[in-house]
Amino acid sequence: MLNQNILDEIGAKIRQILAQSPARDIETNVRAMLSSTFTRLDLVSRQEFDVQTDLLVRTREKLSALEARLAEIEKRQTGEPAK
Repeated sequence: MLNQNILDEIGAKIRQILAQSPARDIETNVRAMLSSTFTRLDLVSRQEFDVQTDLLVRTREKLSALEARLAEIEKRQTGEPAK
């Protein structure tokens, strides 16, 4: 069985090599590119999306209530059944 110190040393060497290699630059560039792309997409946060969803639900409920009131008013004025 390998000693834990040997495994730690190997891991440290690998991290050191990767930090000095072009792989580190590629990771940095990819992160910057993705960040730029997401910024241009004009995305919204989950919290903002949830707020807008709740607002839409309340607006639909109010619209349904107003449509029902309007139908009742029309029914009373014309004496005909509302559609």
